Amino acid sequence: MHSNKTAPKEKDIASPEAKGQGSQQDDSGRKTSIISWAVTALLAVLIVLLAIHQGPVAFCFSAITFAEVILLFNILIIVHELGHFLAAKWCGLKIDKFAIWFGKSLWSRKVDGVEYILGSIPAGGYVALPQMANPESIEGKSEVPAEDLPPAAPWQKIIVAFAGPLFSFGLALFFACIVWVVGRPVGDSEATTTIGYVLPESPAEEAHLQAGDKIISIDNHPISRFGGYRNSVTWRIASSTDPTIPVVVQRNGQTLTVEVTPRVEPHAFWQRSAPRRIGIAPATEALIVKKVVQYSPVAMAGIVPGDQVVALNGHKLYLDQPIFDQIKDHPNDSLTLTILHQGITRDVTVTPEKPIAPATLPKDGPQTDIGIDSWAPIVRLVHPDPLDQVGESAQAVISTIEILFTPHSTVGASQLSGPLGIMNIFSVVLSTPDGWRLALWFAVLINVNLAMLNLLPFPILDGGHITLSIIEWIRRRPLSMSILEPLQTVCALVIISYMAYVTFFDAQDSFRLATAGGQEIKFAPKPDSP
Repeated sequence: MHSNKTAPKEKDIASPEAKGQGSQQDDSGRKTSIISWAVTALLAVLIVLLAIHQGPVAFCFSAITFAEVILLFNILIIVHELGHFLAAKWCGLKIDKFAIWFGKSLWSRKVDGVEYILGSIPAGGYVALPQMANPESIEGKSEVPAEDLPPAAPWQKIIVAFAGPLFSFGLALFFACIVWVVGRPVGDSEATTTIGYVLPESPAEEAHLQAGDKIISIDNHPISRFGGYRNSVTWRIASSTDPTIPVVVQRNGQTLTVEVTPRVEPHAFWQRSAPRRIGIAPATEALIVKKVVQYSPVAMAGIVPGDQVVALNGHKLYLDQPIFDQIKDHPNDSLTLTILHQGITRDVTVTPEKPIAPATLPKDGPQTDIGIDSWAPIVRLVHPDPLDQVGESAQAVISTIEILFTPHSTVGASQLSGPLGIMNIFSVVLSTPDGWRLALWFAVLINVNLAMLNLLPFPILDGGHITLSIIEWIRRRPLSMSILEPLQTVCALVIISYMAYVTFFDAQDSFRLATAGGQEIKFAPKPDSP
């Protein structure tokens, strides 16, 4: 007697436990999908609001800049992971996946046992190496359990772990060579040590520092530039720990030493803390007008782009901030600008007036204006040696780590930046004239930073893998999983917590950048406009 029933398929006779697991996976998939759609909808709303706030032209420029930032940032991470991938290939280790980007797979293909994946979240990538580590939460479960694979030799693990930082160093050197050829823009902050402005009621004013003073040394360290690391004004003030520090300046041919007490500005607990400051800004080589607003007081006075503003009310100008202060403190009083035009100097009197647009000006700023829209930056190109660029970047990383652990230092973890903060900096850099040159130079620093921090002997970092492999080599056996797993878990939690901490502050910076910039200033038309 024959039955019409076919033999039960494997899925038909699955155990209740397996069915339960399948149901849980379906639920997990649905939850992930809902979260993805919610995040996508939120991003869409934010993009629309940003487009309305900035206007179509500014928004398109911001979108292009953001795309450039994403591209450059991903290059840095992918090259690092490519180093691990090629080293694992060379050492003959099992490679499960080589993924560019995270999230749900948009495209995948398996070649020679390696699954190549293009994810949906443009944030770097990863290489899944089950013989070294298997973070399933990020990379997914390995097809072949690590315990079923032959163990990798310590020297293999060391080579694979070191290859990532090595490729980052190599990319830094590559970018440094490009910068060497095309040049790096250098502005006033790196070309001068002269004070251009002293903030009222600041430590610098209390110590009687003046605009025009040339700083020679700070806290017994020689000074060669205003901004940057090592022998710079800002770094030596921020990294100082004594309550009062000596500042040596040259003034009118004389060398003077003044004692200055740096100050840390108060801030709310949700705000990023600021380093020690004394309230000074660098002098500019020349204040050259780049753009004037039509019908504005300066336009009516005949001031045109290319004119140099030499003095305000008879006092020499080293920076434009005193003009801003004068208008803010005396919004309706006339001011006299000394203008240098084609070699001829003349005094021009202008009276600030209230623009017709925007209707409301920022409460903390001047309520009138004279119409100088922007200043032409004084920038020159330098061609630094590639090895010097890499060396200075390495020194910057070392100096930062040192000051973080220096007793009584006011430089803290909140002042550092994570991936989002780095993207913010790239965004600002790429928005400036010659921004692509600056971005290449900044990429040198970031690659060296990525390489050196990954070499720290932290268990889940490349340096941690190297350290554990050396211990395994010496002991002739790996550490017990009862020790290794809790150690890796704790270290992972520490790093994730720190990244969440700095990202909290970086997100605030991102919001400020996205909403920065007000409406265009306009003045009422005048019949006698030149």
